[in-house]
Amino acid sequence: MISSKEAITLEENYGAHNYHPLPVVLAKGRGVYVWDPEGNQYFDFLSAYSAVNQGHCHPRIIGALKDQADTLTLTSRAFYNNRLGEFEKYVTELFGFDKVLPMNTGAEAVETAIKICRKWGYEVKGISPNKAKIAVCSNNFHGRTTTIISFSNNPEANTNFGPYTPGFLKVEYNNLEQLELVLQDDSVAGFLVEPIQGEAGVMVPDDDYIEKAKALCELNNVLFIADEIQTGIARTGSLLAVCGDCNCKQKCERQPSTYIKPDILVLGKALSGGVYPVSAVLADKEVMNVIKPGQHGSTFGGNPLAARVAVEALKVVQDEDLMSNAKQLGKLFRDEMNNLKQECDLIKEVRGKGLLNAIEINDSPESSTAWNICVRLKENGLLAKPTHGNIIRFAPPLVMTREQLDECVDIIKKTVLEFAGQEHL
Repeated sequence: MISSKEAITLEENYGAHNYHPLPVVLAKGRGVYVWDPEGNQYFDFLSAYSAVNQGHCHPRIIGALKDQADTLTLTSRAFYNNRLGEFEKYVTELFGFDKVLPMNTGAEAVETAIKICRKWGYEVKGISPNKAKIAVCSNNFHGRTTTIISFSNNPEANTNFGPYTPGFLKVEYNNLEQLELVLQDDSVAGFLVEPIQGEAGVMVPDDDYIEKAKALCELNNVLFIADEIQTGIARTGSLLAVCGDCNCKQKCERQPSTYIKPDILVLGKALSGGVYPVSAVLADKEVMNVIKPGQHGSTFGGNPLAARVAVEALKVVQDEDLMSNAKQLGKLFRDEMNNLKQECDLIKEVRGKGLLNAIEINDSPESSTAWNICVRLKENGLLAKPTHGNIIRFAPPLVMTREQLDECVDIIKKTVLEFAGQEHL
């Protein structure tokens, strides 16, 4: 096995520099732990941006992957395969939709949702040709394709990549007044939103924001599109962030007021179990049936390997009750971080839901403070990464135990307090 230094050198010399990784090389993973080539162990507190909710190399998911890989991996959609229908039935029944359109990556799924929404706008709502608009939120992150960065306001994502795709109207996140005004435009076909803005720094909206936003969409005959690529599949303490305290569709049927059902649901990341790219767009027939043969597709979308992995990944979430674990441990984590905030003026704010959390460092976004803290955390055995300069996101695998969380809290507290003390010297 090559050393960490050799691995970093190879990437620097032969790879495009489109990422700025923390200076650590990962060579092995199990559950909440990862190891570098030298054998040093770390807690993973990023979970591949919530793609590894079920933990690294979960034996059931790996078993399904290996079994299917030995049997059949890819057919394209030129033919039926014996795994796709099983996945489609399972995922639609679990989340309460009529239809699913499978893809591979989160960005592909968002692009798919945009196409479905626009087509629905023309063929069902009756918007004039090429005039459909989609409302989006400022500080959003939905991917990095050309269309998606066209409605990003992050200069790192969109500078010098124009010309940009038109047809998007931006409103402030968590601002219902602006949304209400924009939705009065008859050419608006959809509203695309993250229930919690993860990349923006784990920005949690008001408790009633999603519910009222959905109501405004219904009032104006606009599709409500929930991007749950990062927040979905138990990350926030429920199966979906729009579920409130619900854990599954069946419970929502008993307590319908707690579930805000999107018109289009976008899933990815943890749908893969962290082992093979899988994403999906779900909608009821009235929306999904606008897509006809030949109008959208993917060679790998819906392949039997992905379908088998996704079913097992979702079953693990249900069988191990990762929703409840995320909810309980998330509250404990925020309580501990708020206690740390009282001890240390280095932390400006603590926010999050379930096991998607962040601390905002009391420094400017242009400072290197958050980065330096993450380097210290790495040296102390915990991996996290800054976002937007002065915010550190904490999102461990949902299989974490209370004892492991306590150990991680101790590492974070020790690191932050030592860093704050040295800064004041």
